[in-house]
Amino acid sequence: MRRALAGLTQRGLVTRNPGYGHPLRPEYVLTAAGRGVAPACAGLLDGLEALGIGGIGLNKWSVPVLAALHADRRFSELRGALPGVSPRALTLALKALAEAGIVERTVLASYPPRTVYRLADQARSLRPALERIAEAA
Repeated sequence: MRRALAGLTQRGLVTRNPGYGHPLRPEYVLTAAGRGVAPACAGLLDGLEALGIGGIGLNKWSVPVLAALHADRRFSELRGALPGVSPRALTLALKALAEAGIVERTVLASYPPRTVYRLADQARSLRPALERIAEAA
């Protein structure tokens, strides 16, 4: 939680609420930029709930993986597009999203075999919300 708040503060989306809260438990409020991103985030949350994956969709790497899957990608390409993700974290996120039916995993019959990941058809409804978040942030 601390890292998430630090990242949001660094991007100018939230700020500490001056004069409120305990020094060890500060309160945070949205900035003007944060209020611009909030409707897109609410739309994404609604989309995740509509697909029945609210819990999986809120895991640490699920939304960044979904955002990075704007085209078919291999594991190494996803890893390059998501700085800071470990191979294990990416594997777990892809596996959970594939089990939920949001990401499709395809093994191509080539030599050597290649694995490609893409958004499932039902998850393409999330694309507009992800793009609005990227634009606003």
